[in-house]
Amino acid sequence: MASATGIPEQPPAAVNGADEYEPLLGRPGDVSQKEDQSLVTNLFTGGDLDQNTISSSLPSSGMASSRTSSSSSPHIRYMYLLNSAAILLTTQAILILQPTHTPSQKRSGTLTHFGLLALANLCFISALVVIEINKAPHPEYRFHSVHGIMGLVTYILIFLQAAVGVAQYFFPVIIFGSVDNGKKIYKYHRVSGYVVFVLELATVAAATQTDYNKSTLHIQLWAVLVASVLVLGGVGARVKRQKMKIF
Repeated sequence: MASATGIPEQPPAAVNGADEYEPLLGRPGDVSQKEDQSLVTNLFTGGDLDQNTISSSLPSSGMASSRTSSSSSPHIRYMYLLNSAAILLTTQAILILQPTHTPSQKRSGTLTHFGLLALANLCFISALVVIEINKAPHPEYRFHSVHGIMGLVTYILIFLQAAVGVAQYFFPVIIFGSVDNGKKIYKYHRVSGYVVFVLELATVAAATQTDYNKSTLHIQLWAVLVASVLVLGGVGARVKRQKMKIF
């Protein structure tokens, strides 16, 4: 039902800001998915196309030069490409879910969110395998840098985040005792998801200080920081603060 201004009226239950019908990025009528819109349009709403472009170029700005890198690290370029794809997919997973607000939109958005993150995690796992293959001849270089330590912590948190997300949505009764208990975890999952996303970008920034980047890729720290700020600014501007309160 529309008002005289043509803006959809806000559902009565959303007035108090504590209802699951309220979109993550704002009230119905703001930058939210219309009932007749396809889910894919969420990727191009409110400047999201810019965020997609930036996030796709953020971790892969040195890929062209990596193709001509020395043969001493033949697999390392695949690690960069896989992590690049994973971060891009993670960004899409966030953007596609944020504008949903009706029950049907939230269900389809959540399932798509899950699918994109499943692909992202496969890329992360593949990148980790590549890292281990590359480090196997020289185990003394494992966790030799800040980037390496941050990367390990980030991988662990990513997989924990994924496990909690699957448990709360698909197996709430088995894991948490009831559907309502599973829903109580949603807000914590949202907050921790954004924290992990920030950590992913911070790990990319730390990668610019590794010996390999300084000698071969030459990705500039300032460029990564600027791109990260733009991505976080675009994603963060869509967050519904009322749904992020955990205290």
